[in-house]
Amino acid sequence: MTTALNNFYLEKEEPVKGCLLALRNIILAQHPDIKADWKYSMPFFCYGNKMFCYLWVHKKYKQHYLGIVEGKRLEHPNLIIETRSRMKIMLFDPTQDLPLATITDILQQALSFY
Repeated sequence: MTTALNNFYLEKEEPVKGCLLALRNIILAQHPDIKADWKYSMPFFCYGNKMFCYLWVHKKYKQHYLGIVEGKRLEHPNLIIETRSRMKIMLFDPTQDLPLATITDILQQALSFY
């Protein structure tokens, strides 16, 4: 991991830090070919050489989210498209338990497009 990528997680306060680290681990556990990377000044996850998903903060809601690159191809009630043409996001409240089964389901569906 690059220094910028490590710092993205380490500079956060709890419970956000723990939430993001847990999301990172969930994403990486989906397939051995998913790798963490630093692209566009944000943590990205690539499947092979293709961008798969990323973590970021929603400007309006001030919540962290998981962005799915091929999200437009997915239909799931927890995914939001807003004004994006390709990607959909899933918002997280760091004070709540992560919905592991839902996250895994969405990520596995997204992997089917690669």
